[in-house]
Amino acid sequence: MGLETIAGVAVNSMLTVLLTLTAGGVPSDERTSVVVVVGAGGTQQYAKQFQEWSERFRAAAKQGGARFAIIGTTPAERTDRDLLREAIQENAKSAQGDFWLVFIGHGTFDGRTAKMNLRGPDITAAECRDWLAGITRPTIVVNCASSSGPFINALSAKGRVIVTATKSGSEQNFARFGDAFSRAIGDVTADLDKDGQTSLLEAYLSASQQTESYYKQRGQLATEHALIDDNGDGFGTPASWYQGLHATKKPKTAAATDGRRAHQIHLIASESERKMPPELRQQRDALELELFALRDQKSELAADEYDQQLETLLLKLAEIYDQLETSKQ
Repeated sequence: MGLETIAGVAVNSMLTVLLTLTAGGVPSDERTSVVVVVGAGGTQQYAKQFQEWSERFRAAAKQGGARFAIIGTTPAERTDRDLLREAIQENAKSAQGDFWLVFIGHGTFDGRTAKMNLRGPDITAAECRDWLAGITRPTIVVNCASSSGPFINALSAKGRVIVTATKSGSEQNFARFGDAFSRAIGDVTADLDKDGQTSLLEAYLSASQQTESYYKQRGQLATEHALIDDNGDGFGTPASWYQGLHATKKPKTAAATDGRRAHQIHLIASESERKMPPELRQQRDALELELFALRDQKSELAADEYDQQLETLLLKLAEIYDQLETSKQ
């Protein structure tokens, strides 16, 4: 078995096996935080659907042991916009654990400004960008609204994963992506690599496929095309660019392929993943991303240089495996 095979296959298999050897839980300051913002429904029919989608996120957050907060479903003395800003400020106080911000509802775009429609004053993509600027913890923004595409351009940054229901602001019809995504994020059948957990990338791909099937089954032209961005370049990747979990194309300006970081994020982690010490998880994730980056450069490197760098990374991963085995003893 060659080094390339080891990097592409065996590493993932070894991780799956060895993660089961760890013990311990996730410290409270490492917990994921989920804030779901439910926008103005407009009609009772939409309001009911949005409520159902939000409850699925609540259930997934509970199952995953995450903190959960919801805005927009109960009467409040302050505007939802103010409550959202305060929730973001509160989550900026911690540098640990993932922060999920989920928008459910309708969006608008006037050719220049994309907005998420809230009860009361709306929030623009630019305002959301400014409010998130103070957050240093890993951040995931999922905008399930119509006209949400520009949120990728505004929010894309290192350390963030952005998912939008549409590829542009001009896709203004009611978006169904949120229905499928809210189901997939807690559905183990969306687990493509069969590691016992559904990653953010897997949920995105499953939801995109389900949304596409919805229109095909009805003989309708799809009015929404979801995107994911996790490399900070501001250009999202559609699900159609993926074969399995691997993107076969990327924008010419992209430094890395979208989806790699998203596949390391789970709202509901497997038992073995939850037991893995946070510091080792961070090291493992970083090394996995380095392996992907090295494979991208393979054609530019001499064979000996590539193998040497690959061996170095694999040895570092082996050290993590040794620590995991030691922690069981």
